[in-house]
Amino acid sequence: MTVSPEDLMVVAQQLGRQPRGVLDISYRCPDGAPGVVKTAPRLPDGTPFPTLYYLTDPRLTAEASRLEVAHVMPWMTKRLEQEPELAEDYRRAHEFYLTKRNAIEDLGTNFSGGGMPDRVKCLHVLIAYALAEGPERVRLGTEAVALAADHGGLRGTAIPETWPRCADLEIDPYMFDYSDAGQGVL
Repeated sequence: MTVSPEDLMVVAQQLGRQPRGVLDISYRCPDGAPGVVKTAPRLPDGTPFPTLYYLTDPRLTAEASRLEVAHVMPWMTKRLEQEPELAEDYRRAHEFYLTKRNAIEDLGTNFSGGGMPDRVKCLHVLIAYALAEGPERVRLGTEAVALAADHGGLRGTAIPETWPRCADLEIDPYMFDYSDAGQGVL
């Protein structure tokens, strides 16, 4: 699949700058807007860019930031330390990410993105990865997207109606402190 000039124009508007190294639209929101782009492992100027999936839709990026401010990442990282099956899922997701990126161009690094496989460092990367690959690829990504959908009211616009809900995943979205995180729907 190739990215159209029209899509690149929309992504430029979403980002507020010209996108670099875009190979494809990896996820399109239910309302048709590009949501995640696949980027080349090396930008046109030769700079390494290990982030394979990059979140572009402003609704998604804003909600990822809100969830980060609400301390979702430390909660997820702690669970990686306590839940061996979850840690194994995250490690497999990391390896899949590397394999997929290296098939385009091997950067000679074991860095994938977002802190994988040992911690959750960036919900933007995790949400982009989950949306691009679907809800079965990485459990923590599935959870992050569910939180974004349920907290941000993005279900049916930026996130599919069919994406698992927090209740389906046995996550209480009210356990996080959103007081400093700006608006949300909860």
